[in-house]
Amino acid sequence: MNKNKRDKIREKVIEKIRKNRISTTEVADCLGKTGVIPDVLPLNKGHHKVGGVELVYAYDESNWGLHEQIREVPEDCILIVENHGCGDKALFGEIVTKFLVLYQGVNGVAVNGKMRDASIIYKEDYPIWAEGVTPIGCFNKPNEEPMDEDILSGWRDRYEGSVAVCDDGGVVVIPEEKLTNEFLERLDFIELQEDIWSYCVDTKNWDTYQTVCEKEYMDADILPEELSEEFEEFVKSLDLES
Repeated sequence: MNKNKRDKIREKVIEKIRKNRISTTEVADCLGKTGVIPDVLPLNKGHHKVGGVELVYAYDESNWGLHEQIREVPEDCILIVENHGCGDKALFGEIVTKFLVLYQGVNGVAVNGKMRDASIIYKEDYPIWAEGVTPIGCFNKPNEEPMDEDILSGWRDRYEGSVAVCDDGGVVVIPEEKLTNEFLERLDFIELQEDIWSYCVDTKNWDTYQTVCEKEYMDADILPEELSEEFEEFVKSLDLES
């Protein structure tokens, strides 16, 4: 797929997820229950953010290079902050967060590490996801050695051209190769499935075994005829991936 077409589909995916507030749970299901950044959870509840991924990083207990990298980041992106060798030290705190959100205009920040200045970050309700908080931060000094190129290459392979979704469930990354018209259709169907499950349990008073496991709705004429065959194929594909 050429770059222009991929970029258009990326924007459609971002817009669909944003407008419909499609959750990380639903997106991960569409990815065959993959895509999560482990242990990166919201520091403030109630945010739903989606955007193209921009990667920055800190390493060897220093955030000097991180300050330099964030001088130019695109508006409306999801900034993913990776780290190598920083241990339990926070990668940054309130002033960097404020700079990113208020002045650089990023949509959200996902930190694969810890944060400092927790009380201000909570008070200001910044859209930030991280592994947790600590009062001990990285050192603000230049790194003595360059970043390991193999590790950096691995991060770039994972995040380049991708889309991230962040909500109360955590952070899920949609790889660039998954940004297809088929994936757009899967997003539509995963939302339809959630609506059907709610209807079966809330309105028809079915139990969850009937609904989720036995899928009795497939034989109950709940779906319009023109959708039933496509939806059945979608459900089968989810079952094969799970």
